[in-house]
Amino acid sequence: MHAASNALSKTIALVRIAISVFFLFFGQYKIAGPGFAHGGFQEYLHGYIAGSAVGFYRPVLTHAILPNAVFLGYLVGALEMFIGLSLLLGLWVRPASVLGAFYMLNLTLATWWDPGHGVPFWRYFGNELDHLPLLFLFLIFFAADAGRQWGLDGRLRSRVMR
Repeated sequence: MHAASNALSKTIALVRIAISVFFLFFGQYKIAGPGFAHGGFQEYLHGYIAGSAVGFYRPVLTHAILPNAVFLGYLVGALEMFIGLSLLLGLWVRPASVLGAFYMLNLTLATWWDPGHGVPFWRYFGNELDHLPLLFLFLIFFAADAGRQWGLDGRLRSRVMR
């Protein structure tokens, strides 16, 4: 059983590192250039507000997010960079996983009705294949304490235990 447990923790570590690359790319383009924070983010928000966001979430987007879109656009990039670096280094993986799951939940709430109202129920889940698998991976990273294998979280814990 120990070999299976070791193989599982190594597999989760590999997936953690692979996911980190996506978030580093996502965050880098949002921070490095002004296109996302100074226009792109607002375009996404207007689309979410106009129809794809869940009803109770639209006022949040309209009154809290949109008026602060430039700042929050850069903050989204910084959040993605933090998540990417955390996953890559295996440092603070649990807090980063909580942030990542919360972020994916927000994106799910913003895009849920994108297929339209009244379409077959499975289409809503199909539309969320960008967000829901990542949300579930963040839950797995949290539950598995994924930074312990091939990560600084594990090295720091072993030093504290000495």
